[in-house]
Amino acid sequence: MTSQLPQSDKLQRLLVQMDDAIAKLASAPDFAKPGKVGRVFDTARRILLTEAGAAALESRAQTIEEAGSFAGSDWADPHTLVPSLTQQSLQSNNADVLAIEALSELRLLATAKGDYLHPSISAEQAHHYLTQVLAINLTLLFSSPGEAERETQGRLAELPRMLVRHLADRIGYEHVIDTLIDEIWRILRQRPIQIDPVKQMITQIAICRTRTDVDLGNSGVGAERLVSSLFGPTQACREDPGVEVYQQRIEYFDSAALQAEATGFARAMHDTGLVSPYHAMFLRYLNEQHDHLLVDALGLSGTGRDSLLCYRELVRALIAQAVHPATAQAAYGLAMMLERGILYRAAVAPSLWRQLHLVLSEWSHDRLQLVFGNQVPATTRLLEGVLCMLGLPLGVGQGNNPTCQSARALSIWAYNDPDYLLQIIASAVRDDEIVMNFEGQPISSRALLDDPTRLLPFDLDPVSLLLVPHLDYVYSQMGQLCIGREGDPHRWINPEFHGWWVGRGFSINVDVATGQLTALDDFLRHFYAYYHPYYNGNQPLIHPQPAGIAVTDSAARFIGWHAITIQRVALDPSGEMRVYFFNPNNDSGQDWGDGVKVDTADNGEVYGESSLPVALFASRLYIFHYDTLERGEPENVTIDELETIKGYIYRSWGSERRADPGMQASDGVV
Repeated sequence: MTSQLPQSDKLQRLLVQMDDAIAKLASAPDFAKPGKVGRVFDTARRILLTEAGAAALESRAQTIEEAGSFAGSDWADPHTLVPSLTQQSLQSNNADVLAIEALSELRLLATAKGDYLHPSISAEQAHHYLTQVLAINLTLLFSSPGEAERETQGRLAELPRMLVRHLADRIGYEHVIDTLIDEIWRILRQRPIQIDPVKQMITQIAICRTRTDVDLGNSGVGAERLVSSLFGPTQACREDPGVEVYQQRIEYFDSAALQAEATGFARAMHDTGLVSPYHAMFLRYLNEQHDHLLVDALGLSGTGRDSLLCYRELVRALIAQAVHPATAQAAYGLAMMLERGILYRAAVAPSLWRQLHLVLSEWSHDRLQLVFGNQVPATTRLLEGVLCMLGLPLGVGQGNNPTCQSARALSIWAYNDPDYLLQIIASAVRDDEIVMNFEGQPISSRALLDDPTRLLPFDLDPVSLLLVPHLDYVYSQMGQLCIGREGDPHRWINPEFHGWWVGRGFSINVDVATGQLTALDDFLRHFYAYYHPYYNGNQPLIHPQPAGIAVTDSAARFIGWHAITIQRVALDPSGEMRVYFFNPNNDSGQDWGDGVKVDTADNGEVYGESSLPVALFASRLYIFHYDTLERGEPENVTIDELETIKGYIYRSWGSERRADPGMQASDGVV
């Protein structure tokens, strides 16, 4: 029997095998790589189970990727990876999935530490991603494999733990917790509808704070407000007793105690945008026994209070059906909807009564239960999504899907035309069909259900989950009808798809045929003339307008085209003119490089808005709509302003789009 090799000798032997496997994969033609990559994964898996194995693979991360280890897989493009999905990968019983996930994290770690200049993701983005991965998988740092893990993963259950420990050691525990808390607050200030990832991170912080074997030093300041908002927002549930115990307690409360609970819950909800299951239980109790306290428990201002009192029976019915411990966020959606005052629009209240009694189609019912489970009825889950979308129209997110146009449309309708949104929700979820007209020609989405091979999104809120497939189908059919037309199809699609309020005027600064910049000065002058109050007679934007931006990363490298909504252009508290816009990409606070850093708070933004100074926004704009009858004063825009904007363009996404660089103006002065 051969004696066991020391860990260091075993690692060196495996690394020799790994280098050989990488070299053979790199030299193999593309069609042969799938047959070679298995050896890389198998060797990497064995290396990761040794001391210092993760560090050794981290140092080879660039070579591993360049050899083609991720080619053709879901891990090929790191900027599309979703941190929350790492939980499933790291718990997989598929050895290759575990290996490729681990190698992907080590690749990003090398990028975050500056050892690997990755072509598609910056060091900051990689660090941001890994911080979220650590937050979501913090339990792997502090716990041994459970029976279920041992049963499904066997000895491989140690691999994700060794990986996560290496990530935490390299990034630092204190830095992770503090960065995580800052990140959670940054996201919450945007008030997204989808908050499950945030809840996961807060839960992991709560677990981490109870561990006596982890020294957090002075980190973790600010965590208490987050943890208590979910698990103990008031004195009566401070120790997180469970909703059943809490329900029994409040039945014996006097009026003063109930009032204190109502105020405490409302304060916590509006402070964070999160709703505790205890709050949902409390609202259900008030709805049945003390409905005069609903105003206080929802934290309503005068507008919201008046809306509730005018539509009391509707609000009570919405609470009864939508607000449960499992759908607690419905309470915040309801409160914000009442604050918006949209129930006073003639068609909204009747549409909500219809929503309460809507019978879902089999397809819609099954989709909701597949994604969200059956803890509550599918109609309840959908109603939670409806209330959140009506209350937080700028909190809609596209998930990890190329559906920015559909997400933008849902946001616009929830913001600008809520009864139309409720109408298409009813059509889609009850009749399995949305019908829209394109220049007088009806387009039905019913054919969507006849294509079993069509990939459908899963990581969306309940309303988007059901509507986006229909909207994407209609949008693509409109695009088909534009084939053969000269220019960008958004010129015709956006007004027909989003609504009559979209300006029929259309401006683009990129030649569709060549991809080169065109008529840049005229484009910028007219954008200022139609949107900037100093050049349009101080006319505020009346209806939000769809627009297109060229997205760049923190190194100012072009990533792709993206759909947004221009909400308004106004002075911020410091007196600087800003464009406030909606970005459906789940996280609106981004660094677009060259000093163009998108803000989401502290500059006059309302929940869900992003903002940039006008010149910086214009430097990433490539499409906008306008009213052809309102011309403004384009000739008053100064040459200096234009040169500044063009400098930002030429140093970023326009660097290789200049038709004749030798004939262009200078790169501008920052």
